[in-house]
Order: sequence, then structure tokens, then C-alpha cells
Amino acid sequence: MSRVTSKLQVTIPKAIARRYGIEPGQEIEWLPAGDAIRVVPEAQAERKSDRQRRLALFDQATERQRQREATRTIKRFSADRGWRREDLYDRDSTR
Repeated sequence: MSRVTSKLQVTIPKAIARRYGIEPGQEIEWLPAGDAIRVVPEAQAERKSDRQRRLALFDQATERQRQREATRTIKRFSADRGWRREDLYDRDSTR
């Protein structure tokens, strides 16, 4: 548990700083997350932009796929398959 000082400063517990690779002088980002606050170290903030780039590429690929599917003609099977359901049952009775 940390306390907020009169200057609104917070000390990050050493175990958490080690676990997430936070070092003195490193910038961290404070993000609102509903009823909580999310603290994001600088290295993870950089990955966020990479994540946004990957999501943009995914969206582009999805749109290309939708366009391909829209131009594709769908083969419909005709109702007449050359046999009827009843033919399957009559087949055994002729033997």
C-alpha cells in the first residue's frame, strides 16, 4: 500500500517496480479505467502504439476479405439432385 504525499507524489513498491521493469527517472502514464486508475510504464506505452498499428492492419485485412466475399458468386445447388428422398428408402425394398 502506498500513500500520496502533500505534493501528490506516490511511491511505487519495490517488488512491483522490479516486476514491471520500472526504474528511477522513467516516465509512467496514468490512465483512467472506470473506477480505477491504470499505471502504464513507458515501455508498455510504446507497445500500445504497436498494438494500434496491428489493429489497423487487421481492420484493413478484414475489409479486403469482406470485399472479396461480396464479389464472389455463390454456387447454389439445384433442388433437383437427380434423386429423391423416397428413392433412398425404396432402394432397399427392390433387393
